[in-house]
Amino acid sequence: MDRISELPDELLLRVLSLLPSAKDVVATMVLSKRWQFLWMFVPKLVFDDRYQDIYYARFSRFVDRSLILYKAPILETLHFKLGKTCGASDIHVWIRAADKCSVRELVIEIDTSSSAILPRSLYTECSMLVTLKLKNTILVDVSSSVSFPSLKTLGLLSVKYPSGDFVQRLLSNCPVLKDLRVEQCPGDNVNIFTVKVASLKSLCLHTSNDRVVEDAHGLVIDAPCLEWLDLLDNTGGFCIIENNMPNIVNAHIDVTYSLPGKIMTSITSVERLDLCLLTSKDAYPVGSIFCRLVYLKICTCETEWLNLLMRVLGDSPKLRALRLERYHACRASQSRPYWSEPSSVPECVLSNLETLEWEDYEGTEEEKEMAAFILRSGSCLKKVTINPISTSLLKKLEMIKDLSFSPRSSPTCRLSFDCCEGDQ
Repeated sequence: MDRISELPDELLLRVLSLLPSAKDVVATMVLSKRWQFLWMFVPKLVFDDRYQDIYYARFSRFVDRSLILYKAPILETLHFKLGKTCGASDIHVWIRAADKCSVRELVIEIDTSSSAILPRSLYTECSMLVTLKLKNTILVDVSSSVSFPSLKTLGLLSVKYPSGDFVQRLLSNCPVLKDLRVEQCPGDNVNIFTVKVASLKSLCLHTSNDRVVEDAHGLVIDAPCLEWLDLLDNTGGFCIIENNMPNIVNAHIDVTYSLPGKIMTSITSVERLDLCLLTSKDAYPVGSIFCRLVYLKICTCETEWLNLLMRVLGDSPKLRALRLERYHACRASQSRPYWSEPSSVPECVLSNLETLEWEDYEGTEEEKEMAAFILRSGSCLKKVTINPISTSLLKKLEMIKDLSFSPRSSPTCRLSFDCCEGDQ
């Protein structure tokens, strides 16, 4: 312990910040005289009472005392993991203490078996916050203005709101917000989730499959500076993009909207794209070109996936890497995908495509024909990797035989199966 105590304060504080809870951090004060006050300057405090319900009063007093004794001018991270017995009055006191400590990152997680109403002081007394993450909480309306002048990162996971108008007001008062992550939960009181943030660079919007909304429901997005987009919504809603997003670099689109075309036409600048759509015909307007797309991942769970794939390949002249993977289980009544070989080979397959990775390969007739088409057309292919879904060794050997004898346009193309040690 003497050798550790000889380390500089900066390094010791970094070590203390890695401890799992504030209880562990404060306990180090008994190690020696040097350590007695060191904990008061640690940059990160995590208070966790999720497994101490019967001692909640003691936990509450511990939090109060720890925050009162804290001495550093800035507390970088204040993280609460609270059980079902946490009180709104306590949270109010702790939020005021967070402002006193000039907290930069505030995280409040409530146990999934319950939720907690957050006090109005959250909106007015945390002006120094740069990051705010809330989980399983309830936000209340306020007559006074909401103010987060320094907030750059906001996470709203399973949060319930007073209304959709409140969400718009909340986001409009985050003038420098860069990163927004939302997971909509059942009963969140918002049918149409609107994101209008001019400064936003990264947006993740996930909608729970458990949400049951009788009225029209969906998303409205106006974020012209967006660079990263992640949409997950399998509830059959809608999405309106009010302005194009010409700076998009990465996008993950997994939705069951009947008309996803507006999303796709707004992200034609994308370089890496993960895609799962119901339809290929109305996926996006004819003439749209993904001129910067170099990496494409297509989900193979829908009947239309082969047609969707060929559309995107035809409109992505610079594509170099293709990955096929099933995100979701296929429906029992779902018909088999239809494969029709195109009359002309997409430009990217002829002159740019270098790798094909295929997860959950079943070896159906349609899949074999599509794989064979890529092998005999891809003149720049370097490697094709197949990961069969079957656990049968005999069936895997049949797949290997079928594809190994397929003609290959590229003389340097290696065919690799996960069930084999060598390449074919």
